[in-house]
Amino acid sequence: MIELGGGDPSAPLAEAVVDLDAIAQNTRLLAGRTGAALLAVVKADAFGHGLLPVARTVLAAGAGWLGVTSRAEAMALRDAGVTAPLLSWLHAPDEDFAPVVAAGVDLSAASTPHLAGIAAGARRARTRANVHLKVDTGLARNGAGDGDWPELVRRARAFETAGLLRVRGVWSHLATAEVPGDRGVAEQLRRLERALALARAGGLAPDLVHLANSAALVGLPRTHFDLVRAGIALYGVEPLPGQAAGLRPAMTLCSRVILTRRVPAGTGVSYGHDYVTRAASTLALVPLGFADGVPRAATGRGRVWIAGRQCPIAGRVTMDQIVVDVGDLPVRTGDEVLLFGSGDRGEPTVGDWARWAGTNPHEIFTGVGARVPRRYLPVRTARRSGRERVSA
Repeated sequence: MIELGGGDPSAPLAEAVVDLDAIAQNTRLLAGRTGAALLAVVKADAFGHGLLPVARTVLAAGAGWLGVTSRAEAMALRDAGVTAPLLSWLHAPDEDFAPVVAAGVDLSAASTPHLAGIAAGARRARTRANVHLKVDTGLARNGAGDGDWPELVRRARAFETAGLLRVRGVWSHLATAEVPGDRGVAEQLRRLERALALARAGGLAPDLVHLANSAALVGLPRTHFDLVRAGIALYGVEPLPGQAAGLRPAMTLCSRVILTRRVPAGTGVSYGHDYVTRAASTLALVPLGFADGVPRAATGRGRVWIAGRQCPIAGRVTMDQIVVDVGDLPVRTGDEVLLFGSGDRGEPTVGDWARWAGTNPHEIFTGVGARVPRRYLPVRTARRSGRERVSA
């Protein structure tokens, strides 16, 4: 059982409990499904789970690379002493790339202005930058299109010849890996292979080709190439609908009841009486709201776990609190409330909340606000994958 604050009476009113053992187990499981190196995606504060604790955990469990989107995330890892290979992939072309190049961070380039910005940073840092050229194979969100790819290759080769950078990788993002049998995956593979052939014909010799995300890692082995990027699966969310890979959920969001009130049938709750009790009920006040990660879009659908049962939220989700209709359950002030967890006891999962809010688990995790402290349960085993690259 998750006990808020580990039983400490001075503990906060809510917390996100992160099971690092689950993350380690998920990392080992995912690494064991592929012959490629594993890149653990720890962007957005490791999907809200905590950048540094998660980074250190996945590296010790067998991940060979880390992946982030910003210079700030990359430098936070380097400043903390994490020395493992690290790829950062979302930047403006006019950013100052010198510090990240000097710190040995690999950078993605999806256009010639981005490539020129990285080369300029390498010149200022007086060291060669490692670059992964990104091609758009069909997601249409980021990456060089067919018409721009030949020029990107030509410029990259020129910068290589000048000693400013090395093209270490060629990569892309899949659009529909989570849709079994989708024909678009085969077309994306063909487009990536064409782009790779053009890169090699242009004099580039990338060591790493990567395309697979969590869903492809689990379900599409032909997309694995040299490196696979695991994101949401690391945190225990099954990436393929209806297919269990054996992942363990890592986060539990919990709180406690701070007030109860017995009300008669027909009592209106929240703005405009948008929830009316059907029978005499106990209403429980819980100090978590949309500022803490309870999505307002789940109003009217969201449920929480109290006293061994899922109970509905009564009325709207507000910024700081929710009211829960617990009916005749013997709920008292101080009782534990689970917003989501593993589901093993019947409590809602992050997938349930994503469905109620009309979003994905990624948004639920990253929406858990900064005022909710994280508490970490340690890795409970010393098992190693044999592929780890320990850092920090």
